Amino acid sequence: MASMRDIKRRKGSIQSTQQITKAMKLVSTVKLQRAKQNAEKSKSYFQYMFDTVNSILSRIGNLDHKYLRAGETGKKAVIVITSNRGLAGGYNSNVTKLITKGELADEDLLIYTIGKKGREALQRRYEIKADYSDVIEEPVYADAMAICKEVLDAFAKGEISEIYLAYTGFKNTVVHVPTLLKLLPVEIGGGEAMEAQAEGDAGDAKALMNFEPEDEEALNMLIPKYITSLIYGAMIEAVASENGARMQAMDSATSNAEEMIDHLTLLYNRARQGSITQELTEIIAGANAIS
Repeated sequence: MASMRDIKRRKGSIQSTQQITKAMKLVSTVKLQRAKQNAEKSKSYFQYMFDTVNSILSRIGNLDHKYLRAGETGKKAVIVITSNRGLAGGYNSNVTKLITKGELADEDLLIYTIGKKGREALQRRYEIKADYSDVIEEPVYADAMAICKEVLDAFAKGEISEIYLAYTGFKNTVVHVPTLLKLLPVEIGGGEAMEAQAEGDAGDAKALMNFEPEDEEALNMLIPKYITSLIYGAMIEAVASENGARMQAMDSATSNAEEMIDHLTLLYNRARQGSITQELTEIIAGANAIS
């Protein structure tokens, strides 16, 4: 059994760690409230944006446009959103696993990282095309526009053939869903997509989309806004998910520390009782020897 001094030292160390985890939990809880409100307010808009643009693009037929043509390089761009800090449970690793162990694991990928943890996890295996780690601290729409412009320019030049977005979707405080979303090219709905739409409005589902102004001008405006909105929405949800995951992780760490402190207290009391018993035994033995 460890000595009382060793037990006391270890207990003090765990108590210090527990104070840190408690403080981090409180900080994450405060940040989560604001991030949660932002995510809940914006979620509907970005979901409708995704559904609406997919519906529009599925009806355009064989329109030839620079944002709709898949490049021939075979390279795929993935925008990966993680955090700049750890101590958030499996939050960061769950996102990177979408890349390293998912359907894109063996593909030729170009990674655009938002968050240092994602960059550190992926840079040994894939090419990091650009890093925007600073923007995840305080996401703003302008940052999403800059990221969108870079990936769309690469897509239009034929440097990449597909664009994906990997992030953690925020469902509620305790449920966060790692998500891999294909942004471009949108899969033009042939049979199945059109049939699904036909359930809603049978007569109009197969009608091609007419644009005013011209389709080229409309898509030049619509698609960048679509990509920018999804990137910004993903960043908002990722921030809320990060703080929710860190709050849970720090709560679990605090509870585990409490259990360890209780166990060490029990060990200390046992060691102290053993020491007292030994001293009493020695005193009694000495008294008997003198008499």
